[in-house]
Amino acid sequence: MNQNANNVVLVHGGFVDGSGWHQVYDLLTQDGHQVSIVQNPTFSLAGDVEATRQVLDAQDGPVVLVGHSYGGAVISEAGNHDQVAALVYIAAFAPDEGESVNTLIADPPPGAPVPPILPPRDGFLLLDREKFAASFAGDLPAPQAAFMADSQVPWGVDALAGAVSKPAWRAKPSWYLVATDDRMIPPPAQRAMAERAGATTVETPGSHAVYVSQPAAVADLIKKAIQASA
Repeated sequence: MNQNANNVVLVHGGFVDGSGWHQVYDLLTQDGHQVSIVQNPTFSLAGDVEATRQVLDAQDGPVVLVGHSYGGAVISEAGNHDQVAALVYIAAFAPDEGESVNTLIADPPPGAPVPPILPPRDGFLLLDREKFAASFAGDLPAPQAAFMADSQVPWGVDALAGAVSKPAWRAKPSWYLVATDDRMIPPPAQRAMAERAGATTVETPGSHAVYVSQPAAVADLIKKAIQASA
């Protein structure tokens, strides 16, 4: 494999931070891949794109850029960076031009579970702690899901409203992992976004926290994107 095609940059979504990528990071680095994790603050889409671009600027060659959940919106914009060779969406939003997370969640399919997002407070959102596990992390051990609920990062309303101006998936190859037990982003919506993006798609049983509960499946898809981009 071309050494310069070995870089991976991981972007987390809303309500969490980059530490959730730990097991995926371990699996990739054990195989010799160079992995960086963006600690995007999730205040605004523009700010998170800039945080991601700073990490991309520091890479020494082509990058596979990976986003989970809201991180998919971030990589859809930041993925236009010259260093990015491919995109990987993990149970993620993949907005088109002019779309935001807000527009993508505005009209949920009939019967789809409604994420337990509490009313905004000072411009930020949190999930109901008591409902966090069932909605976000249903396949994690109860203590781990409780820790994630208690360590939530407030998600900025401005981040949800940030619209993508130039979706990178229109110009670059993409991969998509559908979490079939997701109760935050309905699996049918994930499949529709993946199809629209022309993504190579795989499905695995998992909650919205699939990157935590099924790190091997996530790492395997990233490795496929690396191999195809080398």
